[in-house]
Amino acid sequence: MLIKALKSKIHRATVTGSTVDYPGSIAVDPVLLEASGISPYEEVLLANVTNGHRLETYCIPAESGSGDVEVLGAAARLFSVGDIVIIMNFGYYSPEEIKSIKPKVIVADENNNIKKIL
Repeated sequence: MLIKALKSKIHRATVTGSTVDYPGSIAVDPVLLEASGISPYEEVLLANVTNGHRLETYCIPAESGSGDVEVLGAAARLFSVGDIVIIMNFGYYSPEEIKSIKPKVIVADENNNIKKIL
């Protein structure tokens, strides 16, 4: 049996853009993606701290160093510029592996710079 558990998280990022006319995803500054261990095109759970909406999508890289966190496609109707979000992804672990995992957690500041790594 495999157990699904948190692998990585970008905590309290700020939405910098929201574009409905796009096939769908979330564009995230590659600096944040790399620091958190989230790969481009990997599935993520996006939680909107501001209004409570949650949805699954995938990440695409924004411009490196831009601080961008842009919600694209239909999800843009649920997320607005300035909303605070949590971007999470999960992995599947054996019962032995789960005992030693430590998720990578990146805390973002108001400009989506890395404030802290937990």
